[in-house]
Amino acid sequence: MPTIESRYWPSIIGGKSVEGSGAAVDRLSPAHDQSAARYHTAAESDVDAAVAAARREFDSGAWPRMSGAERAAVLRRVAARIEAERDDLALQETLESGKPISQARDEISSAAGIWFYAATLAQHLYGDAHNGLGTGYLAMVLKEPVGVVGIITPWNFPLLIVSQKLPFALAAGCTAVVKPSDMTPGTTTRLVQFLHEEGLPAGAVNLVHGGGDVGQWLAAHPGTDMTTFTGSTGVGRKVAAAGAAGLKKISLELGGKNPQVIFPDADLDTALEKVVFGAYFNQGECCNAGSRLLVHRDVADEFTARVVERSRDVRVGDPLDPDTKVGALISDHHLGVVTDYVALGRREGAEVLLGGDPISSATGRYYSPTVLGGVPKAARVAREEIFGPVLSIVTFRDLTEAVEITNATGYGLSAGVWSRDIGTAMTYAQATKAGTVWVNCYMDGFPEVCFGGYGASGIGRELGRTACDEYIEHKSIVMRTGAPTPSWVGGIGAE
Repeated sequence: MPTIESRYWPSIIGGKSVEGSGAAVDRLSPAHDQSAARYHTAAESDVDAAVAAARREFDSGAWPRMSGAERAAVLRRVAARIEAERDDLALQETLESGKPISQARDEISSAAGIWFYAATLAQHLYGDAHNGLGTGYLAMVLKEPVGVVGIITPWNFPLLIVSQKLPFALAAGCTAVVKPSDMTPGTTTRLVQFLHEEGLPAGAVNLVHGGGDVGQWLAAHPGTDMTTFTGSTGVGRKVAAAGAAGLKKISLELGGKNPQVIFPDADLDTALEKVVFGAYFNQGECCNAGSRLLVHRDVADEFTARVVERSRDVRVGDPLDPDTKVGALISDHHLGVVTDYVALGRREGAEVLLGGDPISSATGRYYSPTVLGGVPKAARVAREEIFGPVLSIVTFRDLTEAVEITNATGYGLSAGVWSRDIGTAMTYAQATKAGTVWVNCYMDGFPEVCFGGYGASGIGRELGRTACDEYIEHKSIVMRTGAPTPSWVGGIGAE
C-alpha cells in the first residue's frame, strides 16, 4: 500500500488563500481509501465574496483592459508551469479520481497545450468593419468580454476540462469564479495558484470548493454574466434553470451515449483497438466513451468475439501502476450505479459476454471490463449513459438503420464510424446528430478542433478557433459619415 500525502486546498478569493466557511471535507482516494485531499466547503457568503472580487476586477481592474499580447503572455507562462509540474499534478489527479497515472500524465500535457493555444487566440480577437451598407454609412462590430463567468467542472477530467474553459474566458478578457468537483479539488486549485504566481491580477480568477449546493449558488448568482458547466445532463438542466431568471448566457457540455459503428468493409484490426480503448478509457467515466458498439450483421459474430477476447487483456488495478489501463471508479455510489445498469441489461435481454461484476479488492472500488451482447436497440443500456467500463453491442442491417439507432438516444456528443468507403463514412457522419464524428479513428482530440454536443449533450462549443466567442458579446456600431440612405430602405424597426 503506498503512503499518500494528504494536501489541504484553500479557496482563493481576491488573490488570497482563505478557508471556506463551511464544513471540513476529507476526500479519500477511491483506489486506496486514504486521505488524498482536504478542504473546507464554501458558504453562500464565500460565493458572494468570490463573485464580488471577480466583478471588481472586471469593472475597474487591469485584466479586461490589458492588450491581447499581455494576456497571452500570462497564459503562456501558465501553460509552461502546467507542463513543468506535470508529474506532481498527475499524481494528485490520480489519487483523487482513481484514473491510471499514465493517462493522467497525458491529460496534463494536453491541458498545457490548450493553454498555449488559447494564448494565440488572445492576440487574434478582432471585430469586423462594413462599408457596404448604403451611401454615407460605416458599421463596426466590436468584440467585448461577456463579463464575470461562473465555471463549474466535473470530477472525471479535472484539469483538462477547466482548461477547455478558463483560458479562453481569460483570453477574451473575462474574469471568473471556478468551482471544481468536490471529489477532485486539487489540480484546479493548483492551477489558480499558478495563475496568480504568473502575474494574473488578484480577483481575476477566484475559486470556491463544495458540492452541488455551491454550484447552484454560483449558477444562480446575480453578479455573474455567464455560466459554463460540464457534467451530467440532469445537473446541466438545473444549472440552466438556475441562470434562467437572469437570462444569463449558458454553455453546457453534458453526457453522451456514443456509438462506434462498424461496417463490413472496415479495417477490423484497427477498429478493434479503438473500440476497446473507447469503451474502457478512464474506466468508462467519460462523456466521450464509446459505450455502445453498432456492428453490421455480416461481421457481428466475428467482431464481437474479437472484442471479448481483447477486453480480457485490459489490465485493471492500482492506478499508480504505470501498466494499469482501468483504475478505480470514483465512489461507492457510482460503483452501485454501474452494477445496477448491468443487472438492468440482463433483465432487458442482453447477454453478459464478459465481466458483469465488481472486482473484490482490499481497498478501492473496481469494476470488471464488461461486454453486453445481443442488446435490443430499444434497451435502456443501449440508450442511457452508464459511465462505467460497460460496452453494449447492438447489430444493424444497413446504413439507414445505423443512423436511426445512433440518433435514437437524445444524446448527440460524438460518434465513430469505420468503413473503407468514404461515401459510406461521410453519409453516416452527415446524417448523425453528433458534435464530433471520428472517421476510422476514435477520441483523437486537438485544441484546434471545436467540441460540443447536440440535444441532451449540451449547448455551445469549446476549443477551436471560435472558442473565445463563447465568452464574448458582439456590439454593432453604425456610423453616419455622409448623406444618409432614405429611411424606408429598411433595417432594424423597419415596417
